[in-house]
Amino acid sequence: MFRFESPIYLYGLVLVVILAVIRFITYRSQKKRLRKFGDPQLLKELMPDVSRVRPALKFWLLEAALTMLFVMLARPQFGRSINHEKRTGIETIIAMDISNSMRAQDVVPSRLERTKMMVENLVDNFSNDKIGLIVFAGDAFVQLPITSDYVSAKMFLGNIDPSMMQNQGTNIAAAIEMATHSFTQQENIGKAIIVITDGEDHEGQAIEAAKQAKERGMRVYVLGVGSTKGSPIPIPGTGDFMHDNSGNVVMSMLNENMCREVAQAGGGAYIHVENNSNAQRLLDEELDKLEHQETESTIYSDFDEQFQAVGILALLLLIIEVFILESQNPLLKKISLFGNKSKVATVLLLLIAMPSLAQTDRKYIRNGNKLYNQRDYEHAEVNYSKAIEKNDKNPQAHYNLGNALFAQRKDSAAVVKFEKAAQLETNPLRKSQSYHNMGVICQQNKMYGEAIEAYKQALRLNPNDDETRYNLVLCQQEKKKQDEQNQQDQQNKQDQNQDQQKQDQQKQNQQDKNQQQEQQQEQQKPQMSKENAEQLLNAAMQQEKQTQKRMREAQKQGERRQVEKNW
Repeated sequence: MFRFESPIYLYGLVLVVILAVIRFITYRSQKKRLRKFGDPQLLKELMPDVSRVRPALKFWLLEAALTMLFVMLARPQFGRSINHEKRTGIETIIAMDISNSMRAQDVVPSRLERTKMMVENLVDNFSNDKIGLIVFAGDAFVQLPITSDYVSAKMFLGNIDPSMMQNQGTNIAAAIEMATHSFTQQENIGKAIIVITDGEDHEGQAIEAAKQAKERGMRVYVLGVGSTKGSPIPIPGTGDFMHDNSGNVVMSMLNENMCREVAQAGGGAYIHVENNSNAQRLLDEELDKLEHQETESTIYSDFDEQFQAVGILALLLLIIEVFILESQNPLLKKISLFGNKSKVATVLLLLIAMPSLAQTDRKYIRNGNKLYNQRDYEHAEVNYSKAIEKNDKNPQAHYNLGNALFAQRKDSAAVVKFEKAAQLETNPLRKSQSYHNMGVICQQNKMYGEAIEAYKQALRLNPNDDETRYNLVLCQQEKKKQDEQNQQDQQNKQDQNQDQQKQDQQKQNQQDKNQQQEQQQEQQKPQMSKENAEQLLNAAMQQEKQTQKRMREAQKQGERRQVEKNW
């Protein structure tokens, strides 16, 4: 595949055409002037050293060099292609249990961390297969749609934690059911559902879900993690363990019987994960029994800069032009090679410019790609950002930066970069991939409406992308559930508001009733006339005077008794 990274410089080829037109007009004008001097044949004999071919050849060599220069500035690139590779393999959906019981540390370092290591080993052993990732607890959701991108599968493992799930519990049936709808529609290919859990199914119906999966041509394999003796469940950051309603420490243990029954119902096998390598070997033996079918995977390769070859060609043309003399007698014009300083300077400038052109944004993109493949996403982000500083119009730099940000869970910034890449990209398939990644981010954040729009845009650009189509269907289903839940929540909220309004109204009515009763009691009290009030006031004043008089007399008698006693 061939493209120009900066095609705007190709408009400079208009200058080449203009110079050619000027050359043609000048040549015709020159011939007319020579005819005025005399017969052309006679003039030719009088000027034996003048050549008509060499000036024209030198001009067209310069024109070709100028053309190569503009082509070099446009940065031709080869090798960036979208390859649809044919692979022979199976499709696998990995369902990870991330309920609180997976925090138990009866296996080192914990059940959850052991599960992550197991999944990473599984991904490393896959080569031609497609994989998907589902996490579940009380409910289940797709963490990674089925894909051939193993790097993304391993990338998501680091951020998986039980805190992601709002509804705790262990609903194996929901995970199996969601996995059955996450495969592609390709027929005659082995499809495996690998459930990694401790077997504490709190919801039931896991056996029925495994049977239905088997009827649809899928096989359910269960990897049991944990100890049958049981272990307490630590609470992160507290140093304490989970307790039940009675205050007793909760002991979580591996339910091997449940795991075996689910695997048997799903036509697969149960494997106890005591040693990762041994469990991996047993699982590989089971998966090898499935039917392997040819699948198609889309692989994107890097563009390689080709401006160096174009620059070398332009340089050779200029050197040839310098060595060709206008005179037919080279013995008389040797000095002209060194006298043409402007042409020598042009060659030197081109030699100086070529190394500087090599230090373009492509260098930073290549370094970023190496760091990204080494999972050093932070430094890859730095290199991609430098590439954008060099060339803000490079869609690949924006796209790769979006991937690096996505790997670091900087979802909002990643969406911005994918949008920018989609705006700049001219290739519809690569533009489609940008929208697809935007849809994946929105889907993971349960923004199903935005994810649906992104997936639709991707399908408009690439209608043959089955992965995007299936993600779209999943999002539409989840959006429907989300809308129903929102309607239910809104209805519940309205009911609560109505109940609150009724309570407030009843309280207000009670307050009004109390006020009315107080007013009635006030009105029922006898009214006192002005004369009666004055009489009561005079009687009170008279009583007060008599009281003060008695107090003065009592004080005098006390003094006399004291005097008599002292005597």
